Amino acid sequence: MDALTLLSRRDVLKAGGGFVVAFAFGAALPRVAFAQAPTLSGAPPTGKPIDNSEVDSFIVMHADGTATVYMGKVDVGTGLRTAVAQLVAEELGMSAERITVIDGDTGICPDQGGTGGSTGLTRGGTEVRQAAATAHQMLLALGAARLNRPVVELMATDGEVRPIAGGAGVGFGALVGGRRFEMKVDPKAPLRPAAGYRVVGTPVPRPDVADKCTGRLTYVTDLTVPNMLHARVIRPPAVGATLTSVDEGSLRGIPDVRVVRVQSFLAVVSKDEWAAVRAAAALKATWTEARTLPGSSGLEQWTRTGAVERDQEVLNRGDVTAAIARASTRLSATYFWPYQGHASLGPSCAVADVRADGSSTIWSAAQGGPPLRATLAKVFGLPVEKMRIVFLEGSGSYGTNGSDHVAADAVLLSKTIGQPVRVQWMRADEHAWDPKGPQQLLELHAGLDAGGRIVAWDTQMWLSTNAPGTRALLAADAAGLTQEHGNGAGAMTQNGDPPYQAENVRVTAHWLKEAPLQMSNLRAPGKIANVFAVEGFTDELAAAAGVDPLAFRLSRLTDPRAIEVLTRTAEAFGWQARPSPNPRARQGSLLVGQGIAYMRYKQAENYVAMAMEVAVNPTTGVIAVRRVTCAHDCGIIVNPDGLRNQIEGCIVQTLSRALHEEVTFDRSRVTSVDWVGYPILTFPEAPAVRVVMINRPELPILGAGEAATAPVAAALANAVFDATGVRLRTVPFTPVRVKAALTQPRPAAATA
Repeated sequence: MDALTLLSRRDVLKAGGGFVVAFAFGAALPRVAFAQAPTLSGAPPTGKPIDNSEVDSFIVMHADGTATVYMGKVDVGTGLRTAVAQLVAEELGMSAERITVIDGDTGICPDQGGTGGSTGLTRGGTEVRQAAATAHQMLLALGAARLNRPVVELMATDGEVRPIAGGAGVGFGALVGGRRFEMKVDPKAPLRPAAGYRVVGTPVPRPDVADKCTGRLTYVTDLTVPNMLHARVIRPPAVGATLTSVDEGSLRGIPDVRVVRVQSFLAVVSKDEWAAVRAAAALKATWTEARTLPGSSGLEQWTRTGAVERDQEVLNRGDVTAAIARASTRLSATYFWPYQGHASLGPSCAVADVRADGSSTIWSAAQGGPPLRATLAKVFGLPVEKMRIVFLEGSGSYGTNGSDHVAADAVLLSKTIGQPVRVQWMRADEHAWDPKGPQQLLELHAGLDAGGRIVAWDTQMWLSTNAPGTRALLAADAAGLTQEHGNGAGAMTQNGDPPYQAENVRVTAHWLKEAPLQMSNLRAPGKIANVFAVEGFTDELAAAAGVDPLAFRLSRLTDPRAIEVLTRTAEAFGWQARPSPNPRARQGSLLVGQGIAYMRYKQAENYVAMAMEVAVNPTTGVIAVRRVTCAHDCGIIVNPDGLRNQIEGCIVQTLSRALHEEVTFDRSRVTSVDWVGYPILTFPEAPAVRVVMINRPELPILGAGEAATAPVAAALANAVFDATGVRLRTVPFTPVRVKAALTQPRPAAATA
């Protein structure tokens, strides 16, 4: 890694020579289909019901024996469409290649709520699967009538109903193709037994990958509709500032641009996008002073001393105070997680077409179409029954980034000027104004007895207020529109207690009255910081006891699934059993260490263990993550390739968050508004990742969109401690922060 040389394209050309690589996709293209929803306004042509209790809401069987599945959950790059196609194919008895999936169009898809929290399959997929299981029973009944045989002698397989003993069958298309099932979803319809799976558990390729590689996919940023205008919104220079005046004369020389002002909402629109970009930069406006922010440099102290609205007793078992007082060894430590952004590579975008008759269509990459529709209709006074949200992919976010806000921008502008409007945020808009994953401060106390048992554990959390409800829309707030809103970031208190045997445990959340910045659910909200603290502190206990970190954990677990993910991680990683730290493990000028972490996600679902090897350069403070091994147990595996992609993505993204990412802000505004101020992990930094997937077909689908994120920061910090003897308790682990810690090491966890 030290010898890595980066060449520019100019350097390559100057070096001379060259080669040409040609390739063709051909048979390598995936065959499972997915279709994007219609991209023009108007009623959907199918006339199908949109009722979660009806099979026809989810599945349409065509005369040629193919099927279309309609899903309310959306695929944000996770491979959800492919996995759902596999579930339906398994239950119906047909190939996944003959199934097309349409997702996230409120005009034709059932309302399955927002997409997040690993619910794409656990709720969305299982609901569609149950509809398919119900349809399977009807297909058998129709086949029995057509073949004049009892149902018990028939099976549905390969797209037809045929006798189990052999003989001619009849295809699904001939049985029901082109007609409705006209039946309710039967929650008791039996699912196919796992022992006979033919589609579930196989690595069916994702269709969107080929479309993305060949440029065929229509992202929301690519969409155009007739008579559409391009818009840019001008945000205030400080949070909470209001608009006092606008100098439209500053736009002289930029033709065909219109300024739109609704109170403090300010935008420019034009037929030409570049004209809108130029106008947004040139328009002069005057704003009032804004409210005062604490500043990111003082955020930890502000969080510690801020006014508390309420205390929540998350868990209280035994007598923690008395047990800690009696403990042979007592430890305390404080961990801090900063504000972080979604850092979507492409800024948010939406298109809205609000008609004079009150009908409206909004094309959006938002992960929650139905709740967004309800909010937009209420805030902007539009009939919800005449509003349609059409999902088109964006650049990804893993939580609510600026997608809801940009949709509101587009609706307000389209309603105001009476034309379809496309609003594209700029990079600074996205970094400054997307809702953030909030800060977390965790203070931990624990006691060990003379034998090293954990006799008491106390977690105290300081969290920004987490009020339920949709967060305030920027456009509506600026325009002075009434909106009832919350300021939520998801379930922030989960995984705050140790997963290990401890007689007395207390977890308390102190909810602050204020939040400096607007909050949002950012992938695995709360859990990453909580596991970072809990698993880091567990390592501190192991070090205090002089015990190997892996052995310390295993000796305090009884759950066989927990023990298995840890042991299989250690075996695949090649774990070296010994106490930490081991700062004498040098390779040249580098300090090398290993770290491990474990968690049971949300204390109920997935089991994940993770080990890392790092090399720390004490001169530069740079941490290089060399390799990561992860064992993952999420119940039944629908698509092993898709699951592996998810786990790898979780690891890489969270390494970026742990090593680099922190939203900075001064007393009035966010200052990390570009990739220099808010850096993310680069390709050369990506480690080798090995994934051990544990399939449990006897268990239900437990979801895998977030779980592997949670142990990453803890395993990383534990590996750095093993390499250096320095405990990092504040994210991100920047070179400046690492060098400071190495120069003036923090003391170990406070002991008594």
